[in-house]
Amino acid sequence: MSACVPTRAADSTRQKRIHQPHSPPPTPPRRFRIAGADLSASIAVFLIALPLSLGIALATGAPLQAGLVAAAVGGLVAGRLGGSPLQVSGPAAGLTVVTADLIHLYGWRTTCAITVLAGITQLGLSYLRVARTALAVSPAIVHGMLAGIGVTIAVAQLHIVLGGTPQSAVLDNVRALPDQLANVDPAAVSMSALTLLLLLAWPRIPGRVGRLLRKVPAALVAVAGATATASLAGLTLPKAELPSWSSHALAGLPEGPMLGIVAAVLTVTLVCSVQSLLGAVAVDKLVAGRPELQARVGRSDLDRELLGQGAANIVSGALGGLPVAGVAVRSSANVQAGAVSRNSTMLHGVFVVVAALLMVPILELIPLASLAALVMAVGIQMVSLHHIRTVTRHREVLVYAVTTLGVVVLGVLEGVVLGVSVAVGVALHRLARTRITHEEREGVHYVRVRGQLTFLAVPRLSRTLHQMPRGSSAVVELDGSFMDHAAFEALHDWQNAHSAQGGTVELTGRAGARIAEPAGSAHCRCRPWTPWRNHHCEPSASPQSVSPGTPPGEPGEATASSGRLARDGERGESGHQLARGISAFQRNTAPLVRGELARLAREGQRPSQLFLTCADSRLVTSMITSSGPGDLFVVRNVGNLVPLPGEESGDDSVAAAIEYAVDVLKVRSITVCGHSGCGAMQALMNAEPGGAMTPLKRWLRHGLPSLERMAAKDRPWARLAGRAPADAVEQLCLTNVVQQLEHLRAYESVARALREGVLELHGMYFHVGEAQAYLLADGEGAELFDHVGAAEDLRHPA
Repeated sequence: MSACVPTRAADSTRQKRIHQPHSPPPTPPRRFRIAGADLSASIAVFLIALPLSLGIALATGAPLQAGLVAAAVGGLVAGRLGGSPLQVSGPAAGLTVVTADLIHLYGWRTTCAITVLAGITQLGLSYLRVARTALAVSPAIVHGMLAGIGVTIAVAQLHIVLGGTPQSAVLDNVRALPDQLANVDPAAVSMSALTLLLLLAWPRIPGRVGRLLRKVPAALVAVAGATATASLAGLTLPKAELPSWSSHALAGLPEGPMLGIVAAVLTVTLVCSVQSLLGAVAVDKLVAGRPELQARVGRSDLDRELLGQGAANIVSGALGGLPVAGVAVRSSANVQAGAVSRNSTMLHGVFVVVAALLMVPILELIPLASLAALVMAVGIQMVSLHHIRTVTRHREVLVYAVTTLGVVVLGVLEGVVLGVSVAVGVALHRLARTRITHEEREGVHYVRVRGQLTFLAVPRLSRTLHQMPRGSSAVVELDGSFMDHAAFEALHDWQNAHSAQGGTVELTGRAGARIAEPAGSAHCRCRPWTPWRNHHCEPSASPQSVSPGTPPGEPGEATASSGRLARDGERGESGHQLARGISAFQRNTAPLVRGELARLAREGQRPSQLFLTCADSRLVTSMITSSGPGDLFVVRNVGNLVPLPGEESGDDSVAAAIEYAVDVLKVRSITVCGHSGCGAMQALMNAEPGGAMTPLKRWLRHGLPSLERMAAKDRPWARLAGRAPADAVEQLCLTNVVQQLEHLRAYESVARALREGVLELHGMYFHVGEAQAYLLADGEGAELFDHVGAAEDLRHPA
């Protein structure tokens, strides 16, 4: 009995333990829960993955079950162990050519063994923590590799689409096309054409019905439609064959030459790793566009992602599956479908397992021509025009083209090596290439140095500088990002010698402003990255001088940027500041844009968008939209108001601009942009009835419907994603954007263009203090402004 009764000392000890401030409360056991968003996202990803996995297996020449095995393992293993929770892994189109070559050379069982060895290699790379190194590969090489693979896939699958059988090499497939075109199978072509038609048309169904139907993936609709049509029409076509799982081939010991096996392992490791790591980075950009998700998911751990991909490849290869990598299309669909954790990726793997076990009779009805058409479309999408424009803009089109041709003609590994070699050569050429020119104007000698100033250019630089007459005035303009010690010494010694002989030397940066200024100069010394800053300039305390190893034009370069009007706090200075800003434009910016403006002057303006926003000076439309000359047709007024057509406003400028933009310029979209702290909305809320009707009051009458809309009890308020409006003024600013869009729809030209499907309307809200843009969500009656992040569309194909 006494053992069951606590003593006073024991009770005292218990009280001390209870009141100890540092003892943590016991944590209840965590229960496994699956969010509804993860469940719906996993279903969407599964519906995309199922037909693509079968199609990629068909394109490689592997057993069709191998695609399902890789999809299931990618979801379950890579989804559980990977470092990018929302990335979806599985058989990827980027590995199609590599896998097809391996099967052709070594057979299926050895290919599975190579997949296992590649996974072990990935585990080793993860242990060495070198995942970030893969990101050093030039995007031109990666995109060129994917484009070459896409061309190879498309040409090979075209034979199946036409009812034939592809060859093992892309050049053989090209040579065999004429004969294949002469022996077309009408049934195969018809099912392929139906598949491609559904793929293209399904995402473009307009209206509310289209928005509902587009929730079903186009790939699934295309394959299901072709399968149903072929079955109902009784067409005799080669169908998907899924042998019994009991006869499914697993990995065997690798058989073949040792060097060939090693090269194959390295190739699979390279393609899988680079594609997965770049995919993880792209998923991070998508997640950044959803602030409410970013805190929960966090950034990808690339080394852990490499570990997860390695483990998945080991399991997939051992079970007789295709190589596994991160798949951009499925990852993008996962994020856009609202996934919030890795559970969605893993659930999609579970669904693939269920389908592989229970849906075999249905899957065997799919015509091979339909799967081939699906994969051919994916291959064509891998040759991305967006990527071509990007590499052209960065002057890396040569690297892209060489890599693409190398992959098509020689193979993936050889093409990538060739692309890396060309990229290194281009980089060395740019580093070594320096243009030095000399001219004399009005007694002043101008020497311009374009490019990196290294020891390789010192002989030419010295020869040019020593052509200067004694006692002459010289200006040396350095337009480059690097100067090494040898070049600095040569320039510095010449400058001292020339000055000692009575001459003057002025060193300027790429914008034509001085690198070294006198200490007493009172001019602006703002850094050159301040073109858009409404800054206050203070005189510099000490001069800046050029130093070796630093880019010309760093701090100390006195540039007055285009469009920059600094406030001095004195009214009398504003005219001088405006003149200085114009002068800076003529000196710095005009030479850069003169060619583009000359083209626009010849061809006329062809803007794609009408951008209607407030006249507030804090809204710089070209800055917040990253647009340039000729991109936007801009209309600005107080309060970004759109008078209703037919209203007596005394000002038809807005109506005229809308008519001109829609009917003459044929713009494809109109955006109404409001902003935080709008003085017009503040004035509208504080307006008192009566009093003199000033021009401002007459204009603000067009904002009264927005005020009434906000006060209406039967209408939901416009709102921001992630937070409530800060105050009534911000609520009115949001409501005003929605209301002015309704006013736009009342214009006959706008309504007609909307009916014809050639015009879109968008609402936008810009928070000035946060430098954050919000876009009005699509949908009838939607009044939610979504946060816009720094994310890019995932444009990689499956």
